[in-house]
This record gives sequence, structure tokens and C-alpha cells, in this order.
Amino acid sequence: MLSPWRLRLLVQLESLGTVRAVAEALAMSPSSVSQQLSVLQQEARATLLEHHGRRVTLTPAGLRLAAHAREILRAIEAAETDLTERRTEPVGEVRVAAFSSALRAVVLPVAAELGRTHPRLRITVTELEPHDSLRMLRRGEVDLAVVYDFADGWLPVDPQVRYVPLGSDPVVLVLPQGHPHAEEDAPELGGMESGGIELGAMAGERWAMDRPTCYLSDLVLRRCRQAGFEPEIAGHYGSYPLLLDHVRLGLAVAALPALAVDARDGVVVRPIVPSLTRIIRAALPAGPVPAAAVELVLERLRAHGV
Repeated sequence: MLSPWRLRLLVQLESLGTVRAVAEALAMSPSSVSQQLSVLQQEARATLLEHHGRRVTLTPAGLRLAAHAREILRAIEAAETDLTERRTEPVGEVRVAAFSSALRAVVLPVAAELGRTHPRLRITVTELEPHDSLRMLRRGEVDLAVVYDFADGWLPVDPQVRYVPLGSDPVVLVLPQGHPHAEEDAPELGGMESGGIELGAMAGERWAMDRPTCYLSDLVLRRCRQAGFEPEIAGHYGSYPLLLDHVRLGLAVAALPALAVDARDGVVVRPIVPSLTRIIRAALPAGPVPAAAVELVLERLRAHGV
């Protein structure tokens, strides 16, 4: 196999004209340069050099190989540059798993932003609930997972996983326009400091809920019971947009994370008293520092906030 280092010597000889000039340019002895060029001839199985006294010139085969060598060395340089960029510039694919409301409010906007600023970076997303996304993270099927935690021991402690806080997300009461409680100094979406409603005031309402046995559905059910009533269920949904349509049409009320609702949904949100808040976290494999692309996605998720 031809040695790139010896090919470089051949190219230098063609450019500089003498073995001595090549030796001076590369801080080598002339005898070392001559020896390496002789080895190159053996590798090429061709006569590359002609000796005219103390002077050496390239044969036609040597000139052809020097032309090939320039292309080969350019390709090697391009490959080295590409690998260096991949170590320093975020490129490639980052696989992100997240629950639906985090995808809608945080992950997809960050993916769109990075698509504009880093076109060589590709973000692939999968909609999954936290337990499923953590399972994929442990198996190496995703690079980063966005999960939530109600600080009640629900999120597992796992030495294979490290968590990075991204922000907090209050659970809010979701009401149709025109509902009696919707008109009582309702705050703008995102402004949850005032106008809270106790769940006990919702006794007698029909409720649209998350899927049965899902964490949020169980949590809302427990909170209603703690407030002294059993909620009448008007529907269970695996899709928040459908659940919000149910509320918007005046058929029910609901309690959802604030991230799941925005102004386009045509509903009114009110804070719940006492407050109920979940912490949003990014989960990554514990251990070595992640690739630059994963670090960039994590940085932008933290900067975007929730």
C-alpha cells in the first residue's frame, strides 16, 4: 500500500526540484529523503526517479503518481478537516424523546431554531411518556429524553441517568369560554400569580381526563377526592388537542399542565389552589461528556425554558 507520507515527499520533490530542498523544507537529512523515496518506488512497483549524477528527476510514472498523490493528499486533508469539525462543531443526528406537551412547547421550537442555525445538525423526535423514554435512553435508542417529575418520588433514581432541570410547569384548570369561573379575573396564559380556583368549586362539573391509569389522570382524580368530590368523567383522551376540543365546546372542564395549552386552543386557564407543579427535566446517560451536538441541544432546551 502506498504511504501518504512518502507520497507527500514525491509531491515536494516535484515542486522543489531537488532532494536537498525537500530535506530542508521538512527538516530531514537528504539521505533520509532518498531512502524514503526508494521505499516508495518499491511500494509503487515502478521506476519513479531518474538519477543524473547527483540530481534526481521524476520519470513519466513518477509524474503520474505525483498527480495522483496531490488528489490523494487533498482527500486525506478533507477527511481530517471533516473529522475535526465533527469533534468541535455540532453535526449529525440527535435523537430526542419527549412527552407530547414538551414536544409542542419546547422541543419542536428548539429543533426549528437549530435547523436554521446549524443545518448539519438533525434532530429526530419521538413522542413518549417519561417511563418509556427513560427505557429507550438506557438502551441507547435515544440520546436525550425530556421527562417530568412531581417531586413525589415518581421519577426513578437511576445511576445510569443524570437529570438536568429545564423549568417548572403548573397544572392549571382548563375551562370553556363563558364558564362562570372563566370570567373571574382570569389571568393571561403564563401569568398564574392570581385568580386561583380551589378544586372543590368544580364539584358537579363533568371532566375530560387523560387516559385511565396515566399518572396525570390518577393525580387529578386523587386531588378531586381530596377536595371532597368524585369527578364525573365525560371522556378519556390520549390526545391533548382532542381533550381541549372537548372543553372548548363546553362539554367538560379539565386539569392539564400549562405547557399543553396555548391561546390557539380557545379555552380559559385558571390556576389551581393549592398549586400543583411538575418539574421538567432533561435526562441523559450518566458518565462521559456527551457529544457536542447533544450538548448544544441541551443548552438550547435550557435557554428556551418552559
